[in-house]
Amino acid sequence: MAAFPWHSRNRNYKAEFASCRLEAVPLEFGDYHPLKPITVTESKTKKVSRKGSTSSTSSSSSSSVVDPLSSVLDGTDPLSMFAASADPATLAAAMDSSRKKRDRDDNSIVGSDFEPWASKRGEILARYTTTEKLSINLFMGSEKGKAGTATSAMSEKVRTRLEELDDFEEGSQKELLNLTQQDYVNRIEELNQSLKDAWASDQKVKALKIVIQCSKLLSDTSVIQFYPSKFVLITDILDTFGKLVYERIFSMCVDNRSVLPDHFSPENVNDTAKETCLNWFFKIASIRELIPRFYVEASILKCNKFLSKTGISECLPRLTCMVRGIGDPLVSVYARAYLCRVGMEVAPHLKESLNKNFFDFLLTFKQIHGDTVQNQLVLQGVELPSYLPLYSPAMDWVFQCVSYHAPEALLTEMMERCKKLGNNALLLNSVMSAFRAEFVATRSMDFIGMIKECDESGFPKHLLFRSLGLNLALADPPESDRLQILNEAWKVITKLKNPQDYINCAEVWVEYTCRHFTKREVNTVLADVIKHMTPDRAFEDSYPQLQSIIKKVIAHFHDFSVLFSVEKFLPFLDMFQKESVRVEVCKCIMEVFIKHQQEPTKDPVILNALLHVCKTMHDSVNALTLEDEKRMLAYLINGFIKMVSFGRDFEQQLSFYVEARSMFCNLEPVLVQLIHSVNRLAMETRKVMKGNHSRKTAAFVRACVAYCFITIPSLVGIFTRLNLYLHSGQVALANQCLSQADAFFKAAISLVPEVPKMINIDGKMRPSESFLLEFLCNFFSTLLIVPDHPEHGVLFLVRELLNVVQDYTWEENSDEKIRIYTCVLHLLSAMSQETYLYHVDKVDSNDSLYGGDSKFLAENNKLCETVMAQILEHLKTLAKDEALKRQSSLGLSFFNSILAHGDLRNNRLNQLSVNLWHLAQRHGCVDTRTMVR
Repeated sequence: MAAFPWHSRNRNYKAEFASCRLEAVPLEFGDYHPLKPITVTESKTKKVSRKGSTSSTSSSSSSSVVDPLSSVLDGTDPLSMFAASADPATLAAAMDSSRKKRDRDDNSIVGSDFEPWASKRGEILARYTTTEKLSINLFMGSEKGKAGTATSAMSEKVRTRLEELDDFEEGSQKELLNLTQQDYVNRIEELNQSLKDAWASDQKVKALKIVIQCSKLLSDTSVIQFYPSKFVLITDILDTFGKLVYERIFSMCVDNRSVLPDHFSPENVNDTAKETCLNWFFKIASIRELIPRFYVEASILKCNKFLSKTGISECLPRLTCMVRGIGDPLVSVYARAYLCRVGMEVAPHLKESLNKNFFDFLLTFKQIHGDTVQNQLVLQGVELPSYLPLYSPAMDWVFQCVSYHAPEALLTEMMERCKKLGNNALLLNSVMSAFRAEFVATRSMDFIGMIKECDESGFPKHLLFRSLGLNLALADPPESDRLQILNEAWKVITKLKNPQDYINCAEVWVEYTCRHFTKREVNTVLADVIKHMTPDRAFEDSYPQLQSIIKKVIAHFHDFSVLFSVEKFLPFLDMFQKESVRVEVCKCIMEVFIKHQQEPTKDPVILNALLHVCKTMHDSVNALTLEDEKRMLAYLINGFIKMVSFGRDFEQQLSFYVEARSMFCNLEPVLVQLIHSVNRLAMETRKVMKGNHSRKTAAFVRACVAYCFITIPSLVGIFTRLNLYLHSGQVALANQCLSQADAFFKAAISLVPEVPKMINIDGKMRPSESFLLEFLCNFFSTLLIVPDHPEHGVLFLVRELLNVVQDYTWEENSDEKIRIYTCVLHLLSAMSQETYLYHVDKVDSNDSLYGGDSKFLAENNKLCETVMAQILEHLKTLAKDEALKRQSSLGLSFFNSILAHGDLRNNRLNQLSVNLWHLAQRHGCVDTRTMVR
C-alpha cells in the first residue's frame, strides 16, 4: 500500500452536541409514573351453548401485577409436578428433609435468649484439664453365643440379645492405664466412631454395649479435676446414641404412601415402630448398674413420643428420683445436669421436674462438706477451693434451666433457699451466673450483702464479685445504688494480691464503670490496674484481659478528645510491651476512631496520640508481614489521614502531610493516599483563593506540586507511579504551574519503557499491555490541552511519547501498539481543530497559541502520515492465514477512525477507507452484524 496523506475533518463540537441531544417530547402524565409496575388486563370469556338457544357470552376483566414467581405458588411448577408423580423411592429424600426440619423445630422450642449447651462445651474442655494419668475400664463381652441358628421368633431374638447384654456385663475386663489427657480424649473419640460404625453395620447390640461401657466411666472420680471434661466427652457419645435410636424408630414410621408429620402423636406411629421402641426401653431396663441405666435411658428420653403422649412427663420424675441413689455429690449433680439438658431439649414446658432437680440438689448440698467427700479430697491431694469450682458447670446449667422464663416468685424463693444454707458461696455464684441479669441487677445490694456474709475458705469472694459484675455489664442496677455498688466491689478487688485474680475481676468491673460513670472514675480504675499489674511485669501474663479493658473503654468513649484526656489511658497502653499485642490494640483503637469520628479534627491531643498509635502499627511492618496485614494497616492509617483537617490553614495541613510521609514511608498505599490528599489540597487552595493569586498562594501550590514530585519515585508499583505522575501533572496544569506539569509528563514518558511484560494483580501475574494502553489513552486526553513549550518545538511531548511507543518491545502477536497509534490519530485530529473540545481555565492551549497556523497544521499532518504508515505496515504483516481475523478487526477499526476523524473529501483518503472496508470483508472474519451496523 502506498503512503496516504492525512486530512483531518473540521469539527463543530457545539453543533455535534446539539444533534446528539435527546428530543424533548411532551407527555401527558395522568396516572403514569416510570416506577409504577406494569399491569395487564385479563379478559375471560365463557361461551354457553344450549340446544335451541343462541350462544351467550360473559366476560370479566381483572388488573393484576405480573409476578414471574407466582406460578410457584399455584402448585403447577415443574418441581411440584415431579414430586406428585414421584415413586416411593423418593420418599427417603422427603424423610431426610422432614428430619432436618424436625430437628430445627425441636431446637427452636426454647428461644434464642437461652444459652445452649454447645456454647459451654468448649469452655469446659479448656478449663478443666489435668496432667495426671487417666485410665479407662473396658468391659469386653466374650464371643460365646454369637454364632447360633437363625430363628424367626421375635421372643427368641429378644432373649438372645438380652443374653448378649448379660454376657457383656460379665465378660472380661480390659483396663487402659497411664493415659495422658489427650490419649484419653482420643480413645473416647474412637469409641464414638465405633458406635457409629456398629450402628451403620446393623450391630445394634454392640452399639448399646459401647454406650453402657462409656456411661460407666461417669462413676469414676479417681482424677477428680478432669471430671467435668469427662462428662462432656461421654455425653457426646450418649447424644449420638440417642439421635441414632430416635431416627431409626422414626424411619420405621414411613411407608410407601406417607411421611410421619413433624408434630406427630402416638396414634400416627405404626405397631412395628412402637414394638421396636419398647424393645429399646426393655434392653436399657435390664442394665444392672444405676449410673449407666440412668444415662442411657435419659439419652433416648425423646423416644417416649412414639409410645404415649404422657411418656416423657411420666419418665422425667422417675429419672429425677433415680438420681437420689447416686452417693457421690459431684457425680449426682452432673447426672442432674444431663437430665435437665435432655428435658429442656424435648419438653422445656415441664418445669416441675426441673424444679425438683434443683430442690433435691439443695437438700443434698451439705454432702459437699461431709466426711466422705473430705476424705476423698485428702486421698487425691485436692484442696477445697480447687474442688468446689468443679460443680460450677453442672450447677450453672441446672440453675439456668430452672430460671429460664421462671416467674419472679420462683426466683425469689430459690434465692431465699440458697440464703438459708451455710457455706453457700458456690450456690450464690451459680445463682448469679444462671439467673436473668435484670433480676440480679435490681437486687445488687442484696447480693453484695450475701457476698459479705459468705465464708471465703471454700469459694473466694472475688469470684462472687466477678459474677455480679458480669450481670451488671448486661443490666443496669437502680441509679441510687450505682456508686455504692462500685465502691463495695472495688474495696474487695483492690485488696487482691494475686495479679491474675485481680485482673480477672477488674476486667469485668471496667465495663460497669464505663457504662455509668465519667472519665474521672474510669481514670481511677485504670490507675489502679496499672498499679497492680506493673510490679514484676505481671502485665505480660495478662494481655488478653488488658486488651479486653481497652476495648471496653474505647467502646464507651467515642469522643476521642475526651478519651485522650483520660490521664492514665496512654500509660495504660504502655503496658502492652509485646509487639504483636500492641499492634492489635492499636488496630482496635483506629477501627473505633474511623467508625465513630463524624467530623474532621485538628485537635492536637487527638493528632499526637493517634500519630503515635499509627506509627506503632507502621513500624511493625517487616519483610515477613503478609500483604493482607499491610492492606489492613494502610486502610486504618489512611482512615486517620482523611479525618485530619486544618480548615483554611493550608500550610499547617501540608506540614501534617510532610510529617505523615516521614512516619509512614514503608506502606505504599499510605503514600498514595498522601499524594492524592496533597493534590486535593492544591485544588482546594486554588478554589478558595480564586481571584487572589498572590505570590504566597503560588508558592504554596508549587510546594504541593514539589511534594508529589518528590514522593512518587519512592513508590514500587509502576502503574501507580504512571497514574500519579499523570494526575499530579493535571493538578499542576490546573494551577497554571506549566513547567511543573511538563516535568510530571516527561517523568511519565520516561517511565513507560520500564513497564514489564507481566505485572502482579492481586497475587496473579497478568500481561501489562492492556493496562499500558488504558494509561496512554488517558494520557493522550490530557496532552490535547497541554501547551507546547516555547523552547522545545511543536508537539514535543507527543513526539517523545511516540518515540517511546515505537521503541517499546511489544509482544510478538500483539496489536496494542497499533491501537495506540489509532488513538494518536484521534489526538492529532483533535489538535488540528480551530477550537479544542475542552480547556483548562486560565491555560492557553495550542489552539490559542498557534491560532490555526499553517506550519503547525503541516507538522500535525506530517505526524499523522507517519502514524498511518506504521498502521498500514502492520496490516501488511497480518496477511497470513493465522492472522487474517486480526487483520480484519484492525482494518475495520482503522476504517471507523477515518470515518470519524478524516476528511473524506480528499480522494486518496476516501480511496483508503474503501480499501480498508474491502480488507475487513475479504476473508469473512468480521462479525456480520458489526458490518451491517
